[in-house]
Amino acid sequence: MSINFNKTNGLVPVIIQDYQTLQVLMLGYMNDVAYEKTKSEKRVTFFSRSKNRLWTKGETSGNFLEVISVYEDCDEDTILIMAKPKGPTCHNGTMSCFATTTETTFLYELENTLKSRIESNDANSYTVSLVQKGINKVAQKVGEEAVELVIEAKDNNADLFLNEAADLMYHYLLLLQVKGFSLHDVESVLKKRSK
Repeated sequence: MSINFNKTNGLVPVIIQDYQTLQVLMLGYMNDVAYEKTKSEKRVTFFSRSKNRLWTKGETSGNFLEVISVYEDCDEDTILIMAKPKGPTCHNGTMSCFATTTETTFLYELENTLKSRIESNDANSYTVSLVQKGINKVAQKVGEEAVELVIEAKDNNADLFLNEAADLMYHYLLLLQVKGFSLHDVESVLKKRSK
């Protein structure tokens, strides 16, 4: 199957979806040249109707959309691209051009926030101060939070239990970052186990 650009006067709609969270990030248009460039360079390039030229998403902001996979619809006139965003997708600074977020999106946003905080090296950041103490301290905090969660699980205070669960999740995500891994890496292991 291949896209029929003649069917749609040379431009086809392209839906961009986050490959991890499945959140719809944006809609753009491609002509055949933009489509081939996107497939060969593994970065999303549109045909901009307002600029009347090829436009690689992120060419000025650096917020590229790295192509993970490309799908053509059954009518051969629409493209779905699963992408890895390198920053906010929308020119307004949000992850999506649509005013929506999914429940799973937040954990990935938190993961990106942790990464940004670590890179900022801000001395006032709890995240930075913990990371600067080394891997042993970060791992120790995960252990402490896990024990606190187990203790709260034995009681009936939902608020305390959920707060300890949130503390554990935060420190767990931080530990993954410090070790150079991501939620996606853990998901890959779980997916392999589920087969």
